[in-house]
Amino acid sequence: MSEDIRGSILNILEKDSRLSAKDIAAMLGTEEDIVKEKIQEMEKSGIIGGYHTMINWDKYENDERVTAQIGVKIAPIRGEGFDRIAERISKFDEVSSVYLMSGASHDLILIIEGESMKDIAHFVYDKIAPMDSVVSTATFFVLKKYKEHNVIFKSDKDVDERIQVLL
Repeated sequence: MSEDIRGSILNILEKDSRLSAKDIAAMLGTEEDIVKEKIQEMEKSGIIGGYHTMINWDKYENDERVTAQIGVKIAPIRGEGFDRIAERISKFDEVSSVYLMSGASHDLILIIEGESMKDIAHFVYDKIAPMDSVVSTATFFVLKKYKEHNVIFKSDKDVDERIQVLL
């Protein structure tokens, strides 16, 4: 039961991390204290790494941030593989995600954000490209986000502005 409830809690929190332990307990038909205890255990062990808010920055008028995916081809280091370079890249504030890829033309995919395309270009050629084991990079700029972390971003065109008439 303990493993089942942990998985259930994780599934619920992944969809809505704002839910209280009381709400989750009611959904699972268990005690609030049990849910609190399981959440604390999973936070302490690193299963739950944090909580975040999904923001559609395209809707925020004062934001001009740019998101890009950077493909990085690496010459792996003997005995360390890709871990050392991936950990080093992960420390940059601009980098929000780092993935080791399989079956792709690049070994790592980075998700980064900057104030402009120029900022991202500077980041790539000043910080990533000069690293010892980096062989090549490829930058792909995100033009528009439709869905992220299972959240569908609705455009202004999706709003039905017709007047509702009840008869």
